[in-house]
Amino acid sequence: MSITLTIFIAILLISLGITYWAAKRTTTTSDFYAADSGLTAAQNGFALAGDWCSAAAFLGFTGLTALYGMDGAFYALGPLVAFCTVLFLIAEPLRNSGKYTLGDVIRSRMQTRTSLLAAITGTVIVNFAYLMPQMAGAGVLVRLLTGISYDWAVVFVGLSMIVYVAFGGMLATTWVQIVKAVLMLGAGAIMLLMALSLVHFDALTFFADDEAKYGAKYLLPGNYLKNPFDQISLGLGYTLGLAGLPHVMTRFYTVPDARAARRSVVWVMFLAGAFFAATTLFGLAAADFVGQDTIRAADKGGNLTLPLLAQYLGGGKGTFGGELMLGFVAAVAVATILAVVSALTLSTSSTIAHDFYVNWMKGGKVDGRREVRIARVTAVVIGLLAIALGILAQGINVAVLVILAICVAASANFPVLVLSLFWRRFNTGGVVGGMAMGLISSVVLAMIGPAMRGSDAVWPLVNPTIISLPLGFLGAVFGTLIAGRDLENEKRFDAFLLQVHTGIVPERSS
Repeated sequence: MSITLTIFIAILLISLGITYWAAKRTTTTSDFYAADSGLTAAQNGFALAGDWCSAAAFLGFTGLTALYGMDGAFYALGPLVAFCTVLFLIAEPLRNSGKYTLGDVIRSRMQTRTSLLAAITGTVIVNFAYLMPQMAGAGVLVRLLTGISYDWAVVFVGLSMIVYVAFGGMLATTWVQIVKAVLMLGAGAIMLLMALSLVHFDALTFFADDEAKYGAKYLLPGNYLKNPFDQISLGLGYTLGLAGLPHVMTRFYTVPDARAARRSVVWVMFLAGAFFAATTLFGLAAADFVGQDTIRAADKGGNLTLPLLAQYLGGGKGTFGGELMLGFVAAVAVATILAVVSALTLSTSSTIAHDFYVNWMKGGKVDGRREVRIARVTAVVIGLLAIALGILAQGINVAVLVILAICVAASANFPVLVLSLFWRRFNTGGVVGGMAMGLISSVVLAMIGPAMRGSDAVWPLVNPTIISLPLGFLGAVFGTLIAGRDLENEKRFDAFLLQVHTGIVPERSS
C-alpha cells in the first residue's frame, strides 16, 4: 500500500504543480476558456486523447471484454469510427464558427435567446451524464489506492477537480490531460508487452485459452448486447455522439485555426485508437490470467479488471512487483479520471458563465474579469453536484454509463449542431424541438432500460440511440416547419456558411 500511495501522491503533486503554473498565466476569458487558442495540433491531440481515454476506456472497456468477450471489444473499438465523423464533419466548422462553446455556434447562427437557452440545456445535461461514470470510476480506484470508503473517495476526486478548474482553467486542464495521456499510453505499452511475453507474443493464445475456459460463446457477440438492435445503437451512438460531446467540442477552440483543429483529430485517432485496440487484449488476458470470478468479486461491474491484471503481471498479490504495477496503473487511472472530470467541469462552467450568465442574462455586456470569477464559482458548484452523482452511480460499469451519455449527445446535440451548420431553413423552433425530443427520449429510455434497472427494465435496449437519434432529428425538422419561415435568419445563412468553411467573418451591413 505504501508503494501505491507514493505513486499516487507523486502524480497528484505533478498535477497540482501544473495547476499552480497555469493559474499565474490565466487572467483573461480567452485564457480560462480556451488557453488563449495557443496550443499546437500535437498538444491538442494528446489532450484530446486524454479527454477521450477516460475511466470508461481505461477501466470499463477492459472489464466488459473480460466479462462478456466480443461485446466488450465492440465498445472498445467504436471510437475509431467516431473520430472520422469529427474529422470530416465537425472539427473545422466548429473552429471557424464558435468561440468557446456549443452555445456560441447556435447563437452565431440563430441570434435568439431561446435557441441559446436550448443549447445550454443540452450541454449541461450531457456533461452531467458524462460526469457520473467518471466519478464512479474514480471512487472505485481511490478506494483501492487508499483504503478509504467509496463515498469519501468520490469527495476527494471532486475537490481535486474543483482546484484544477477553478484556479488553472483550460491551460491547467490541458496540460494535466497531456501528462495523463503520456502516462496512460506508457502504462498501456508496458502492460501489453508484459502480457504478450507470457504467451510468447502470440495474442491468439488469449482467444484460445478463453474459449477453452468459458466456451465458444465467449468469443461471439450477444453475451452483453443480447438484442441485435443494441449493437446498431452502439454503433450509431459512437459514430455521431462523440461529435456532440461539449467537452470534446471545446478542445477545438484551443488551437489557432481550422487546419490545426483537423490535425488534432488525426493525432488523437492514432493515439486513442492504439490504446483502445490494446484494451481488448487486456480484457482477454485478464479473463485468462485473473479469472472472471476474481474480477466480479473485486467489483461487480468489472471496473477493477485492469488494476488486477497489472497486479498479476507484476508478480501477483503481496509481491513487490505486483504492488508496484497495481499502484502505477491505478494511479494513472485516477489521473485519467481527474483530467476528464476537469474538462467536463470546465465545459459546464463555461456554458453557465459564458452562455447563460453573460450572453443570455446580460446580453454580452459583462467585464472579462467578472466573467472568469463567475466561471470559477460555477466550477465549485458543479464539482459538488458531480460528487453527489458519483455516489449515486456506485456499482454500475462505467463504460455503460459513458455510452449512455454519448447516446444523449448523439440524440440531442448532434442533430441541432449539424442542422445549424448546414441547413438554411433551420431556425429557433428546430433548435428547441431537436433538443427537447433528443434529450427527453434518450434520457427516459435509458432510465427505464437494462443499464439502469437491470432485470426490472421495462425497455429492452441498453442503448436507445437507434430510437432517440431519429426522434432528435424529427423534433428538429418538425420544430423548424411548425415555427414557420425565419427570412432574416435565412438571409444570414450565406455569411454564416462562408465563416463555417473559411473562417472569414463577413462585415455586417449597417
